[in-house]
This record gives sequence, C-alpha cells and structure tokens, in this order.
Amino acid sequence: MAAATGRPHLSIVVPAFDEEQRLRVNLPAIARYVEEQRLEAEILVVDDGSRDATARVAESFLAQTRGRVLRVGENRGKGHAVRGGLLAAAARWVLVTDADLSTPIAEHARLAAAVRDHDLDGAIGSRALPGSRVEVRQARPRELMGKSFNLLVRALTGLPFRDTQCGFKLLDRERMRPLVERMVIERFAFDVELLYLCMRFGLRVEEIPVVWRNDPRTTVSIVTDAPRMLLDVLRVRWRFRRGLYNPAGASGVEGG
Repeated sequence: MAAATGRPHLSIVVPAFDEEQRLRVNLPAIARYVEEQRLEAEILVVDDGSRDATARVAESFLAQTRGRVLRVGENRGKGHAVRGGLLAAAARWVLVTDADLSTPIAEHARLAAAVRDHDLDGAIGSRALPGSRVEVRQARPRELMGKSFNLLVRALTGLPFRDTQCGFKLLDRERMRPLVERMVIERFAFDVELLYLCMRFGLRVEEIPVVWRNDPRTTVSIVTDAPRMLLDVLRVRWRFRRGLYNPAGASGVEGG
C-alpha cells in the first residue's frame, strides 16, 4: 500500500501487548484490505509496554505504508492503549480492532454501512446477535464467564448491548473525544465505560452482528480479570453519579 498524503478518512487502531507473531501476519492482512477497498486510511499500532519485538515488527512493516507506532513505556492495559490510540488518531472515524483479528478486518465494511445508513456515532461488533457467526467458539467456562458478565453489565448500567466486549468497534472520534478524554478504566472494562458514557450523553451507537473466531491465546484471566472488571463497572457508575465524566458544558443524566 503506497503512502498517502493529507488527512486519512479512517484510522485503524490496534492495541498490542506481546503481539510480535500475530502482527507479522495480521498487519499485512489489514493493509491488503485497505488497498483492496481503496480506503484513505492509517494504521496505528499502540504498543502497550510489550516485552517482545512488537514495536520493531510494527515499525518495520508500517514504514512501507501509511502508519505509525505509539509506544507506552510500561504495560498499562488495553483500555489505556485504546484511549491513547483514539486520542492520537488523525481521522474522524476510528476502527478499533484486536491484534489477533478474531473479527476479520473485512467486517469493517458492515459496520461502516450501518454507520452511514443509520447516521450513527458508532457501531460495535457483536458475537451475540441472531446474525452473528461464531466460527470458533471459546472454551465453555470462558464463554459462560462472558455471558454472566454481560448480564451483570446490563443490570448495573442499563446498557442494551448483548456483547460489549467484542474488540471490533467503529467510532466517531470527534463526537466521542470529550468523553474519551475523561475515561479512566485502563483494562478490559473500558468498553463498558465508553458505551455507558455514549448512552448517558446521547451518542447513537448500534450493535452489529459480525463474524468472530476465538483465538485461545487470550490474555484475559477468568480468575484475576473477572472480579476487577466488575469492580470497574461499579466504579464507572460511581464516577458518573458524581459528575466526574461531564465534559465542559455538558451534564449527565442523574441516577443509573
């Protein structure tokens, strides 16, 4: 993909922690999709304090195309990496995708069509809708953990989404920036924080069924991460009720 000039129409943000091997395969896949679709896009890899050659591999590949690497000095968590990528992106529209491409990059077209056709501020990929296609499932305990977490999230926040945690989201950076700047969750519950703020401050986000294939090399731990995620959801509610998320000139909806 030849380098382009001017502001891109799409920024593709890839949070990465020890993803050297996956990026060797998946960065070229992302670049091929961009070229085939003739998108004016940049690829932004956020290296979240990796211990391997993640940053070097990404920089070597992106030197041939339109992209860059943001380096985080120490591992802070996926939420911190995504937030940094959203704030650093050059385009108005940002696609956040996991480095393993569990949701194939071509599913971007489905989210982009939904955003265009329904005048949305964001579209999130979902593994849990009737039209979703899960081609490789998670192990049963992990799948049950995900479903239980989603039920708790919906009960605690009022969010309507059946899958907040799919790592494939297309977001209007300009509309969401005032909220992203005030986000504080650094690990896996950041998706809930973002979607909760979108709902509370009136941004329009829809859940879109996508193809998804589990990669068993996940970094999410059932033992350590699940309790932390639940505590983070409660923290989001507490902060919202105290007005700590309010952008300048905005006021949140009371209660919740």
